[in-house]
This record gives sequence, structure tokens and C-alpha cells, in this order.
Amino acid sequence: MLKFASLLRIVFAALVVVVLTADAASAQTYPDRVIKIIVPFAVGGQPDTVARVIAQYLQATVGTTIIENRPGNSTIIGSKFAADAAPDGYTLLFGSSTSLAIAPAMTSSAGYDPVKSFRPIAAVSRSAMYLNVGPSVRAKTVHELVDFAKANPGKLNFAAPPGPPHLAGEAFKRATGIDIVPVPYRTMNQAFTDLLSGQMDIIFDSPAPLAHLLREGKIRALIGLGKQRMALLPDVPTMAESGFPDLQVITWNGLVAPAGTPDAIIARLNTAVNEGLKSPQVRDALTKFSSEPLGGTPQDFAAMVAVESKKWAEIIRLAGVKID
Repeated sequence: MLKFASLLRIVFAALVVVVLTADAASAQTYPDRVIKIIVPFAVGGQPDTVARVIAQYLQATVGTTIIENRPGNSTIIGSKFAADAAPDGYTLLFGSSTSLAIAPAMTSSAGYDPVKSFRPIAAVSRSAMYLNVGPSVRAKTVHELVDFAKANPGKLNFAAPPGPPHLAGEAFKRATGIDIVPVPYRTMNQAFTDLLSGQMDIIFDSPAPLAHLLREGKIRALIGLGKQRMALLPDVPTMAESGFPDLQVITWNGLVAPAGTPDAIIARLNTAVNEGLKSPQVRDALTKFSSEPLGGTPQDFAAMVAVESKKWAEIIRLAGVKID
């Protein structure tokens, strides 16, 4: 019996050595073919553009890297495709607060677990949401807006496409105790048009898509839902500065790989992303989208995803928002 147990230990140890050797060998030759980053958004938006900047840096420093857009079903289609890919470092996901926190909490049929299905590589950037109003709103400050909303419950509306803009509005409603009405939209572009025409009162979004309208004074940002003021909008206060509950609603993104991807490959990609986030080209691109570069270790990104997942899941639960 002892001999059999000893034999089992030897066999197990040998298997471990074989697996570790195989992982090390694959990492040494990695990459020997094209690396594909799945972006679960359409071409041309903020996530796609930022992902392409990261892909260009990986192309120059690691190996041939391409973007493959697989939008649909609130990022679930592309995210599940990446989760089901071989864990060899050749199919990655440009994950975000939508794909790694919001979408899985809004449906029971996502087909992937944001924690168990992926290995974090590195966080890339984050951006605060802002409350923006159009010409239909006379309020010049968030206090005036809240006072009006409390005096006229249900009169103001806000754009509610699936994802962060809708949920930011729900979180703001709960934090301030007001009743504003969500209006569903398939895309933000139509909401922007309605905001300018006066049919829509409020849009919660990051400043980048609305920057030209803000500069031209066609719309106004009343408050930021981030921890601190943004350089693009230095005169716009945060919730905490305005005396409201310290509500923080940010969107973020980063690179992940399918669960089971070897440590050495994760480490190499993490180093490359962190180096890229220090480059002027990448930082300039993030600044254009009002985004703050992040970086850090895979463990840092994993911790952030865990915290953010719980936060968004609670907002979704309280708002009763589902896509099933």
C-alpha cells in the first residue's frame, strides 16, 4: 500500500513537471501566430478605439495583434466567445465594466462568469460618468436640478440605453431621493439628438462623446460622479463636493484572457500593457476620451473587478433592471 502511494506521488509529481514544462515552452515561443483581441462593441466607439491603441502597442512590442469586433446582446456575445476560446494567449477580451460586471448581473443566461471564466491581465483605463442636461432644463447647478425634481416628481426624464448610462441614472435617483423617468434607447446617438432638441432632459455619460456640445455650450455638465474633478471639466464639482452622498459611478476597461492561460503569458502581456500605458501615444489617446490610465498587476485588476461587480450588481438589484 505504501509502495502504491509512493508511486502515485511520483506519477503526480512527474505530471506537474510535464505541465509546467509545457507551459514554459509555450511561453518561450509565444507568440508564434496572430493575437486576437475580442471587442464586444461596434467599431468606432470609445472601447473599440482604446482597444485598437493597446493592440497597436502590443503589435509593436509583443507580436502581430488584431482587433475582432463581436458586438451584440449588451457585450455578451463577444465576451462569451472569448471565454470559450482556447487558453493559449491568442484570443483575449478587451473587457469593461459592461462585460465584466454589468451584463452578467443583468441576466442569468450570459454563459460566462466574469471571475471564473477569465484571467485578468491588466486594467487599462477608467472614466467618470457625468450628469449632463440639455436646453429643456433651466437648472444651472445640481442643487437646482434636485430641488426642481423633488417639486415636480416624474417630470424630468433621462436617457436609459442598456448599460452604464441607465444604471448611473438609477444610482443618482436613489442617492438624491428624486423621481426622474428612464427612457429606453437602443443607442446613445439618438439620445444625444433628443437632448439637443429638448425631448430629452438628462444624459449620464462620460464627457468624451459630448465634448464638442459642452464646449459649444449647447449642453451643460452639472456634476461628476467620480472621486475627483476631471481636467477636461475643472469647474464641474463631484457629488461629495456638492454635499450629496459620495456616489461614484465610473466605467473602466482592461485586458483579460480565458481561464487557464499560462502564468508566463499573462505576465508578458501584463508587462507590455503597463509599458504601453506609459507611452505618450497611448496616454494621449486616453486623454481624448477623458480616461485615466490605470495599469498594475493582474491581482490589482482582479480585485477591482470583484469590487465593481458587487457595486453594479447592487445597483441593478435595487433598480430591478434585467435583460432576460
